[in-house]
Amino acid sequence: MTNALSPSSTPVGAPKIGFVSLGCPKALTDSELILTQLRAEGYDTSKTFAGADLVIVNTCGFIDDAVKESLDTIGEALAENGKVIVTGCLGAKAGGGGSGNLVREVHPSVLAVTGPHATQEVMDAVHLHVPKPHDPFIDLVPPAGVKLTPRHYAYLKISEGCNHRCSFCIIPSMRGDLVSRPIGDVLSEAQRLFESGVKELLVISQDTSAYGVDVKYRTGFWDGQPVKTRMLDLCVKLSELAQSFGAWVRLHYVYPYPHVDEILPLMAEGKILPYLDVPFQHSHPDVLKRMKRPANGEKNLERIQRWREVCPDIVIRSTFIAGFPGETEAEFQHLIDFMKEAQIDRAGCFAYSPVQGATANELAGAVPDALREERRSRFMAVAEETSIAKLQRRLGSTLQVLVDSAPALGRKGGVGRSYADAPEIDGVVHLLAPEKASKVLKVGEFTKARVVGVQGHDLVAQPI
Repeated sequence: MTNALSPSSTPVGAPKIGFVSLGCPKALTDSELILTQLRAEGYDTSKTFAGADLVIVNTCGFIDDAVKESLDTIGEALAENGKVIVTGCLGAKAGGGGSGNLVREVHPSVLAVTGPHATQEVMDAVHLHVPKPHDPFIDLVPPAGVKLTPRHYAYLKISEGCNHRCSFCIIPSMRGDLVSRPIGDVLSEAQRLFESGVKELLVISQDTSAYGVDVKYRTGFWDGQPVKTRMLDLCVKLSELAQSFGAWVRLHYVYPYPHVDEILPLMAEGKILPYLDVPFQHSHPDVLKRMKRPANGEKNLERIQRWREVCPDIVIRSTFIAGFPGETEAEFQHLIDFMKEAQIDRAGCFAYSPVQGATANELAGAVPDALREERRSRFMAVAEETSIAKLQRRLGSTLQVLVDSAPALGRKGGVGRSYADAPEIDGVVHLLAPEKASKVLKVGEFTKARVVGVQGHDLVAQPI
Protein backbone atom coordinates (compact mmCIF):
# COMPACT_ATOMS: atom_id res chain seq x y z
CA MET A 1 0.00 0.00 0.00
CA THR A 2 1.26 3.47 -0.86
CA ASN A 3 -0.05 6.59 0.82
CA ALA A 4 0.33 9.58 -1.47
CA LEU A 5 1.51 12.11 1.06
CA SER A 6 4.28 13.95 -0.78
CA PRO A 7 5.26 17.52 0.20
CA SER A 8 3.05 20.13 -1.37
CA SER A 9 3.88 23.08 -3.56
CA THR A 10 0.26 24.22 -3.68
CA PRO A 11 -1.04 27.45 -2.16
CA VAL A 12 -1.89 27.59 1.55
CA GLY A 13 -5.56 26.81 2.01
CA ALA A 14 -5.82 24.64 -1.11
CA PRO A 15 -8.31 21.73 -0.81
CA LYS A 16 -6.63 18.59 0.53
CA ILE A 17 -7.10 15.14 -0.96
CA GLY A 18 -6.12 11.97 0.88
CA PHE A 19 -4.90 9.16 -1.36
CA VAL A 20 -4.18 5.46 -0.86
CA SER A 21 -2.77 3.31 -3.66
CA LEU A 22 -3.11 -0.47 -3.33
CA GLY A 23 -2.02 -3.32 -5.57
CA CYS A 24 0.52 -3.76 -8.34
CA PRO A 25 2.83 -1.31 -10.16
CA LYS A 26 0.22 -0.96 -12.93
CA ALA A 27 -2.20 0.44 -10.35
CA LEU A 28 0.59 2.64 -9.00
CA THR A 29 1.01 4.31 -12.40
CA ASP A 30 -2.75 4.99 -12.47
CA SER A 31 -2.37 6.66 -9.06
CA GLU A 32 0.51 8.77 -10.34
CA LEU A 33 -1.63 10.02 -13.24
CA ILE A 34 -4.45 11.02 -10.88
CA LEU A 35 -2.08 12.70 -8.44
CA THR A 36 -0.38 14.57 -11.28
CA GLN A 37 -3.75 15.89 -12.44
CA LEU A 38 -4.73 16.84 -8.88
CA ARG A 39 -1.48 18.76 -8.46
CA ALA A 40 -1.92 20.43 -11.87
CA GLU A 41 -5.29 21.74 -10.74
CA GLY A 42 -3.95 23.06 -7.44
CA TYR A 43 -5.13 20.42 -4.98
CA ASP A 44 -2.93 19.52 -2.02
CA THR A 45 -2.45 16.09 -0.40
CA SER A 46 -3.29 15.24 3.20
CA LYS A 47 -1.22 13.08 5.54
CA THR A 48 -4.33 11.79 7.29
CA PHE A 49 -7.83 10.72 6.33
CA ALA A 50 -9.32 13.05 8.95
CA GLY A 51 -7.36 16.04 7.66
CA ALA A 52 -8.55 15.67 4.07
CA ASP A 53 -11.51 17.26 2.30
CA LEU A 54 -11.96 13.98 0.43
CA VAL A 55 -10.18 10.61 0.13
CA ILE A 56 -9.44 8.60 -3.02
CA VAL A 57 -8.73 4.86 -2.67
CA ASN A 58 -7.16 3.11 -5.68
CA THR A 59 -8.05 -0.54 -5.15
CA CYS A 60 -6.87 -4.00 -6.13
CA GLY A 61 -9.38 -6.78 -6.78
CA PHE A 62 -7.35 -9.70 -8.10
CA ILE A 63 -7.32 -12.21 -5.22
CA ASP A 64 -9.41 -12.53 -2.07
CA ASP A 65 -6.76 -11.04 0.24
CA ALA A 66 -6.43 -7.99 -2.01
CA VAL A 67 -10.21 -7.55 -2.13
CA LYS A 68 -10.37 -7.68 1.68
CA GLU A 69 -7.52 -5.18 2.06
CA SER A 70 -9.22 -2.79 -0.38
CA LEU A 71 -12.64 -3.06 1.29
CA ASP A 72 -11.09 -2.62 4.74
CA THR A 73 -9.20 0.48 3.60
CA ILE A 74 -12.36 1.99 2.12
CA GLY A 75 -14.10 1.31 5.43
CA GLU A 76 -11.30 3.04 7.37
CA ALA A 77 -11.45 6.06 5.08
CA LEU A 78 -15.23 6.29 5.44
CA ALA A 79 -15.01 6.00 9.23
CA GLU A 80 -12.33 8.69 9.55
CA ASN A 81 -13.37 11.03 6.75
CA GLY A 82 -16.77 10.14 5.31
CA LYS A 83 -16.13 11.40 1.76
CA VAL A 84 -14.55 8.65 -0.31
CA ILE A 85 -14.07 8.05 -4.05
CA VAL A 86 -13.10 4.52 -5.10
CA THR A 87 -11.19 3.70 -8.27
CA GLY A 88 -9.13 0.77 -9.59
CA CYS A 89 -9.73 -2.90 -10.31
CA LEU A 90 -12.09 -3.58 -7.41
CA GLY A 91 -14.29 -0.76 -8.67
CA ALA A 92 -14.97 -2.84 -11.79
CA LYS A 93 -15.90 -5.97 -9.84
CA ALA A 94 -19.52 -7.12 -9.87
CA GLY A 95 -21.38 -7.74 -6.66
CA GLY A 96 -22.97 -10.91 -5.34
CA GLY A 97 -24.63 -12.97 -8.03
CA GLY A 98 -22.68 -11.16 -10.74
CA SER A 99 -24.84 -8.05 -10.70
CA GLY A 100 -24.46 -4.59 -9.25
CA ASN A 101 -21.14 -3.39 -7.85
CA LEU A 102 -19.25 -5.06 -5.02
CA VAL A 103 -17.90 -1.82 -3.55
CA ARG A 104 -21.35 -0.22 -3.42
CA GLU A 105 -22.84 -3.40 -1.89
CA VAL A 106 -20.32 -3.34 0.96
CA HIS A 107 -19.93 0.45 1.28
CA PRO A 108 -23.07 2.11 -0.16
CA SER A 109 -22.04 5.56 1.15
CA VAL A 110 -19.01 6.04 -1.13
CA LEU A 111 -19.33 9.12 -3.33
CA ALA A 112 -18.28 7.49 -6.60
CA VAL A 113 -16.85 4.22 -7.96
CA THR A 114 -14.80 3.85 -11.15
CA GLY A 115 -12.75 1.07 -12.70
CA PRO A 116 -9.00 1.19 -13.43
CA HIS A 117 -7.21 3.77 -15.63
CA ALA A 118 -10.09 6.23 -15.18
CA THR A 119 -8.30 9.50 -14.43
CA GLN A 120 -10.95 11.74 -15.96
CA GLU A 121 -13.85 9.98 -14.21
CA VAL A 122 -12.05 10.32 -10.87
CA MET A 123 -11.36 14.01 -11.52
CA ASP A 124 -15.00 14.59 -12.48
CA ALA A 125 -16.06 13.11 -9.12
CA VAL A 126 -13.49 15.22 -7.26
CA HIS A 127 -14.71 18.38 -9.00
CA LEU A 128 -18.30 17.56 -8.02
CA HIS A 129 -17.54 17.24 -4.32
CA VAL A 130 -14.45 19.46 -3.87
CA PRO A 131 -14.36 22.12 -6.62
CA LYS A 132 -10.95 22.80 -8.13
CA PRO A 133 -9.22 25.77 -6.50
CA HIS A 134 -7.75 27.77 -9.37
CA ASP A 135 -6.87 28.09 -13.04
CA PRO A 136 -5.20 24.83 -14.10
CA PHE A 137 -2.86 26.73 -16.44
CA ILE A 138 -0.77 27.70 -13.41
CA ASP A 139 2.06 25.16 -13.51
CA LEU A 140 2.45 23.26 -10.25
CA VAL A 141 3.59 19.94 -11.72
CA PRO A 142 7.15 18.71 -12.22
CA PRO A 143 7.88 17.76 -15.86
CA ALA A 144 7.80 14.02 -15.09
CA GLY A 145 4.55 14.27 -13.12
CA VAL A 146 3.89 13.26 -9.52
CA LYS A 147 5.58 9.96 -8.64
CA LEU A 148 4.91 7.56 -5.76
CA THR A 149 8.26 5.78 -6.16
CA PRO A 150 11.60 7.13 -4.92
CA ARG A 151 13.08 9.76 -7.22
CA HIS A 152 15.67 7.40 -8.75
CA TYR A 153 13.36 4.73 -10.17
CA ALA A 154 9.99 4.77 -11.90
CA TYR A 155 7.50 2.50 -13.63
CA LEU A 156 6.72 3.05 -17.31
CA LYS A 157 3.37 1.57 -18.35
CA ILE A 158 3.32 0.82 -22.08
CA SER A 159 -0.17 -0.63 -22.46
CA GLU A 160 -3.42 -1.39 -20.70
CA GLY A 161 -5.47 -4.58 -20.67
CA CYS A 162 -4.79 -8.07 -21.99
CA ASN A 163 -5.99 -10.23 -24.88
CA HIS A 164 -5.53 -13.52 -23.02
CA ARG A 165 -8.33 -15.23 -21.17
CA CYS A 166 -6.41 -17.28 -18.61
CA SER A 167 -8.93 -19.28 -16.64
CA PHE A 168 -7.63 -18.18 -13.22
CA CYS A 169 -7.55 -14.47 -14.04
CA ILE A 170 -10.24 -11.76 -14.07
CA ILE A 171 -7.96 -8.86 -15.05
CA PRO A 172 -9.35 -8.59 -18.65
CA SER A 173 -12.87 -8.25 -17.24
CA MET A 174 -11.65 -5.28 -15.17
CA ARG A 175 -9.03 -3.69 -17.45
CA GLY A 176 -10.30 -4.79 -20.88
CA ASP A 177 -8.43 -5.97 -23.97
CA LEU A 178 -4.92 -4.86 -24.89
CA VAL A 179 -4.57 -1.16 -25.73
CA SER A 180 -0.98 -0.16 -26.56
CA ARG A 181 0.10 3.40 -25.87
CA PRO A 182 1.48 5.30 -28.88
CA ILE A 183 5.21 4.65 -28.99
CA GLY A 184 5.98 8.37 -29.27
CA ASP A 185 4.11 9.02 -26.01
CA VAL A 186 5.93 6.17 -24.26
CA LEU A 187 9.37 7.36 -25.36
CA SER A 188 8.60 10.98 -24.50
CA GLU A 189 7.57 9.93 -20.99
CA ALA A 190 10.74 7.85 -20.66
CA GLN A 191 12.86 10.84 -21.65
CA ARG A 192 11.09 13.09 -19.11
CA LEU A 193 11.68 10.51 -16.39
CA PHE A 194 15.38 10.20 -17.20
CA GLU A 195 15.70 13.98 -17.31
CA SER A 196 14.11 14.18 -13.85
CA GLY A 197 16.82 11.94 -12.37
CA VAL A 198 15.41 8.43 -12.79
CA LYS A 199 18.22 5.87 -12.92
CA GLU A 200 16.09 2.76 -13.32
CA LEU A 201 13.06 2.49 -15.59
CA LEU A 202 10.80 -0.51 -14.99
CA VAL A 203 8.70 -1.33 -18.07
CA ILE A 204 5.30 -2.75 -17.10
CA SER A 205 1.96 -3.78 -18.62
CA GLN A 206 -0.34 -6.80 -18.43
CA ASP A 207 1.59 -8.37 -21.32
CA THR A 208 4.75 -6.50 -22.30
CA SER A 209 5.59 -8.96 -25.11
CA ALA A 210 2.29 -8.16 -26.85
CA TYR A 211 3.03 -4.43 -27.16
CA GLY A 212 1.71 -3.22 -30.51
CA VAL A 213 -0.30 -6.34 -31.41
CA ASP A 214 -3.60 -4.43 -31.17
CA VAL A 215 -2.41 -1.76 -33.64
CA LYS A 216 -0.68 -4.26 -35.96
CA TYR A 217 2.75 -2.82 -35.02
CA ARG A 218 1.93 0.42 -36.79
CA THR A 219 4.65 3.01 -37.33
CA GLY A 220 4.67 5.94 -34.94
CA PHE A 221 7.05 8.87 -34.63
CA TRP A 222 9.42 10.06 -31.97
CA ASP A 223 12.10 12.71 -32.16
CA GLY A 224 11.27 13.16 -35.85
CA GLN A 225 11.99 9.50 -36.68
CA PRO A 226 9.63 6.64 -37.58
CA VAL A 227 9.48 3.86 -34.96
CA LYS A 228 7.33 0.73 -35.06
CA THR A 229 4.98 0.07 -32.15
CA ARG A 230 6.72 -3.18 -31.28
CA MET A 231 8.56 -4.59 -28.27
CA LEU A 232 11.98 -4.87 -29.95
CA ASP A 233 11.86 -1.36 -31.42
CA LEU A 234 10.73 0.06 -28.08
CA CYS A 235 13.57 -1.69 -26.26
CA VAL A 236 16.14 -0.42 -28.75
CA LYS A 237 15.01 3.18 -28.31
CA LEU A 238 14.72 2.87 -24.52
CA SER A 239 18.23 1.42 -24.36
CA GLU A 240 19.61 4.34 -26.37
CA LEU A 241 17.87 6.81 -24.09
CA ALA A 242 18.98 5.01 -20.94
CA GLN A 243 22.60 4.88 -22.05
CA SER A 244 22.66 8.61 -22.67
CA PHE A 245 21.59 9.15 -19.03
CA GLY A 246 23.65 6.32 -17.54
CA ALA A 247 20.48 4.51 -16.46
CA TRP A 248 18.97 1.01 -16.38
CA VAL A 249 15.93 -0.42 -18.20
CA ARG A 250 14.24 -3.47 -16.63
CA LEU A 251 11.47 -5.53 -18.30
CA HIS A 252 8.50 -6.96 -16.39
CA TYR A 253 5.52 -9.19 -17.31
CA VAL A 254 7.17 -10.67 -20.39
CA TYR A 255 5.31 -13.62 -21.90
CA PRO A 256 7.75 -16.10 -23.50
CA TYR A 257 6.73 -15.61 -27.12
CA PRO A 258 9.36 -16.48 -29.77
CA HIS A 259 10.05 -12.81 -30.62
CA VAL A 260 11.31 -12.23 -27.06
CA ASP A 261 14.48 -13.98 -28.26
CA GLU A 262 15.23 -10.83 -30.28
CA ILE A 263 15.70 -8.86 -27.04
CA LEU A 264 18.45 -11.14 -25.70
CA PRO A 265 21.30 -9.60 -27.77
CA LEU A 266 20.44 -6.20 -26.24
CA MET A 267 20.82 -7.79 -22.81
CA ALA A 268 24.07 -9.54 -23.74
CA GLU A 269 25.46 -6.19 -24.91
CA GLY A 270 24.47 -4.44 -21.66
CA LYS A 271 21.89 -2.18 -23.30
CA ILE A 272 18.90 -3.62 -21.41
CA LEU A 273 19.30 -5.23 -17.99
CA PRO A 274 19.78 -9.02 -18.40
CA TYR A 275 16.67 -9.66 -16.32
CA LEU A 276 13.34 -11.09 -17.43
CA ASP A 277 10.19 -11.27 -15.33
CA VAL A 278 8.25 -14.09 -17.05
CA PRO A 279 4.97 -15.36 -15.52
CA PHE A 280 5.23 -19.06 -16.43
CA GLN A 281 2.56 -20.16 -13.87
CA HIS A 282 3.20 -23.89 -14.48
CA SER A 283 5.17 -26.36 -16.60
CA HIS A 284 2.88 -29.29 -17.32
CA PRO A 285 1.14 -28.95 -20.72
CA ASP A 286 -2.19 -30.25 -19.42
CA VAL A 287 -2.24 -27.78 -16.54
CA LEU A 288 -1.26 -24.95 -18.88
CA LYS A 289 -4.09 -26.00 -21.17
CA ARG A 290 -6.60 -25.87 -18.29
CA MET A 291 -5.15 -22.47 -17.37
CA LYS A 292 -5.55 -21.39 -21.04
CA ARG A 293 -1.98 -20.09 -20.99
CA PRO A 294 -0.48 -18.97 -24.34
CA ALA A 295 2.68 -21.11 -24.01
CA ASN A 296 3.87 -24.71 -23.88
CA GLY A 297 5.92 -25.99 -20.94
CA GLU A 298 8.50 -27.92 -22.95
CA LYS A 299 9.13 -24.97 -25.25
CA ASN A 300 9.59 -22.75 -22.22
CA LEU A 301 12.44 -24.95 -20.99
CA GLU A 302 14.10 -24.89 -24.42
CA ARG A 303 13.69 -21.13 -24.60
CA ILE A 304 15.27 -20.57 -21.18
CA GLN A 305 18.25 -22.70 -22.21
CA ARG A 306 18.61 -20.69 -25.43
CA TRP A 307 18.38 -17.39 -23.52
CA ARG A 308 21.23 -18.48 -21.25
CA GLU A 309 23.34 -19.47 -24.25
CA VAL A 310 22.94 -15.98 -25.74
CA CYS A 311 23.22 -14.14 -22.40
CA PRO A 312 24.87 -16.24 -19.66
CA ASP A 313 24.31 -13.48 -17.04
CA ILE A 314 20.54 -13.39 -17.48
CA VAL A 315 18.44 -13.54 -14.31
CA ILE A 316 14.93 -14.98 -14.70
CA ARG A 317 12.18 -14.33 -12.19
CA SER A 318 8.77 -15.96 -12.41
CA THR A 319 5.58 -16.80 -10.57
CA PHE A 320 3.78 -20.14 -10.36
CA ILE A 321 0.49 -21.55 -9.08
CA ALA A 322 0.34 -24.75 -7.01
CA GLY A 323 -2.85 -26.71 -6.52
CA PHE A 324 -4.66 -25.52 -9.66
CA PRO A 325 -7.96 -27.41 -10.17
CA GLY A 326 -7.27 -30.92 -11.46
CA GLU A 327 -3.54 -30.79 -10.68
CA THR A 328 -2.37 -34.34 -9.99
CA GLU A 329 0.67 -35.28 -7.94
CA ALA A 330 2.41 -36.26 -11.20
CA GLU A 331 1.65 -32.85 -12.74
CA PHE A 332 2.96 -31.09 -9.64
CA GLN A 333 6.11 -33.25 -9.70
CA HIS A 334 6.54 -32.17 -13.34
CA LEU A 335 6.61 -28.57 -12.08
CA ILE A 336 9.21 -29.43 -9.43
CA ASP A 337 11.37 -31.16 -12.06
CA PHE A 338 10.98 -28.13 -14.34
CA MET A 339 12.15 -25.83 -11.54
CA LYS A 340 15.22 -27.95 -10.91
CA GLU A 341 16.13 -28.09 -14.59
CA ALA A 342 15.22 -24.51 -15.50
CA GLN A 343 17.11 -23.12 -12.49
CA ILE A 344 14.80 -20.10 -12.16
CA ASP A 345 16.77 -17.45 -10.28
CA ARG A 346 13.86 -15.83 -8.47
CA ALA A 347 10.54 -17.63 -8.09
CA GLY A 348 7.34 -16.99 -6.20
CA CYS A 349 4.42 -19.37 -5.79
CA PHE A 350 0.77 -18.93 -4.87
CA ALA A 351 -1.50 -21.64 -3.62
CA TYR A 352 -4.44 -21.51 -6.05
CA SER A 353 -7.14 -19.17 -4.81
CA PRO A 354 -10.59 -19.29 -6.44
CA VAL A 355 -11.33 -15.74 -7.54
CA GLN A 356 -14.98 -14.80 -8.03
CA GLY A 357 -15.68 -14.60 -11.76
CA ALA A 358 -12.72 -16.77 -12.86
CA THR A 359 -13.69 -19.66 -15.17
CA ALA A 360 -11.19 -21.94 -13.39
CA ASN A 361 -13.70 -22.18 -10.53
CA GLU A 362 -15.88 -24.33 -12.81
CA LEU A 363 -13.13 -26.89 -13.47
CA ALA A 364 -13.42 -30.36 -11.94
CA GLY A 365 -10.91 -31.73 -9.46
CA ALA A 366 -10.59 -28.96 -6.88
CA VAL A 367 -7.46 -29.55 -4.79
CA PRO A 368 -8.06 -29.43 -1.01
CA ASP A 369 -6.82 -26.26 0.70
CA ALA A 370 -4.31 -28.09 2.89
CA LEU A 371 -2.80 -29.87 -0.13
CA ARG A 372 -2.53 -26.60 -2.08
CA GLU A 373 -0.56 -25.06 0.78
CA GLU A 374 1.59 -28.17 1.18
CA ARG A 375 2.49 -28.10 -2.52
CA ARG A 376 3.25 -24.40 -2.35
CA SER A 377 5.63 -25.04 0.53
CA ARG A 378 7.35 -27.89 -1.33
CA PHE A 379 7.73 -25.69 -4.39
CA MET A 380 9.20 -22.79 -2.39
CA ALA A 381 11.72 -25.11 -0.72
CA VAL A 382 13.09 -26.03 -4.16
CA ALA A 383 12.92 -22.41 -5.38
CA GLU A 384 14.79 -21.10 -2.33
CA GLU A 385 17.47 -23.79 -2.61
CA THR A 386 18.05 -22.80 -6.24
CA SER A 387 18.07 -19.08 -5.50
CA ILE A 388 20.52 -19.34 -2.59
CA ALA A 389 22.86 -21.62 -4.56
CA LYS A 390 22.93 -19.05 -7.36
CA LEU A 391 23.67 -16.27 -4.91
CA GLN A 392 26.57 -18.26 -3.47
CA ARG A 393 28.14 -18.33 -6.93
CA ARG A 394 28.36 -14.53 -6.84
CA LEU A 395 30.81 -14.53 -3.94
CA GLY A 396 33.93 -12.62 -4.95
CA SER A 397 32.32 -11.01 -8.00
CA THR A 398 31.99 -7.27 -8.52
CA LEU A 399 28.56 -5.80 -9.20
CA GLN A 400 27.18 -2.41 -10.14
CA VAL A 401 24.74 -1.48 -7.36
CA LEU A 402 22.05 1.20 -7.42
CA VAL A 403 21.90 2.73 -3.95
CA ASP A 404 18.40 2.85 -2.40
CA SER A 405 19.38 3.85 1.14
CA ALA A 406 22.55 5.46 2.52
CA PRO A 407 22.19 7.18 5.91
CA ALA A 408 24.94 9.71 6.64
CA LEU A 409 26.28 9.32 3.07
CA GLY A 410 26.79 5.62 3.68
CA ARG A 411 29.54 6.01 6.26
CA LYS A 412 28.11 2.95 8.03
CA GLY A 413 26.93 1.32 4.85
CA GLY A 414 23.60 1.24 3.03
CA VAL A 415 21.22 -0.83 0.94
CA GLY A 416 21.09 -1.14 -2.82
CA ARG A 417 20.17 -3.46 -5.67
CA SER A 418 22.05 -5.13 -8.50
CA TYR A 419 20.69 -5.84 -11.98
CA ALA A 420 19.29 -9.08 -10.51
CA ASP A 421 17.03 -7.27 -8.03
CA ALA A 422 13.81 -5.52 -8.94
CA PRO A 423 12.52 -3.19 -6.21
CA GLU A 424 10.25 -4.69 -3.55
CA ILE A 425 9.98 -8.17 -5.11
CA ASP A 426 13.55 -9.50 -5.16
CA GLY A 427 16.47 -9.43 -2.76
CA VAL A 428 18.77 -6.50 -1.99
CA VAL A 429 22.49 -5.87 -1.62
CA HIS A 430 23.53 -4.91 1.91
CA LEU A 431 26.42 -2.50 1.52
CA LEU A 432 29.12 -2.43 4.18
CA ALA A 433 30.83 0.76 5.26
CA PRO A 434 33.31 1.81 2.54
CA GLU A 435 36.93 0.94 3.27
CA LYS A 436 38.10 4.34 2.04
CA ALA A 437 37.08 7.28 4.22
CA SER A 438 36.70 9.42 1.09
CA LYS A 439 34.16 7.03 -0.44
CA VAL A 440 30.52 8.09 0.00
CA LEU A 441 27.25 6.44 -0.99
CA LYS A 442 24.42 8.54 -2.39
CA VAL A 443 20.83 7.44 -2.90
CA GLY A 444 20.02 7.19 -6.61
CA GLU A 445 23.63 6.78 -7.68
CA PHE A 446 25.59 3.68 -8.68
CA THR A 447 28.52 2.19 -6.84
CA LYS A 448 30.77 -0.76 -7.57
CA ALA A 449 30.78 -3.38 -4.82
CA ARG A 450 32.51 -6.73 -4.26
CA VAL A 451 30.27 -9.54 -2.98
CA VAL A 452 31.59 -10.87 0.35
CA GLY A 453 28.60 -12.76 1.75
CA VAL A 454 25.11 -14.19 1.31
CA GLN A 455 22.34 -13.39 3.81
CA GLY A 456 19.19 -15.36 3.03
CA HIS A 457 17.95 -14.05 -0.33
CA ASP A 458 20.27 -11.00 -0.14
CA LEU A 459 23.91 -10.33 -0.85
CA VAL A 460 26.43 -8.55 1.36
CA ALA A 461 28.98 -6.43 -0.53
CA GLN A 462 31.92 -4.13 0.09
CA PRO A 463 31.84 -0.83 -1.84
CA ILE A 464 35.06 -0.34 -3.82
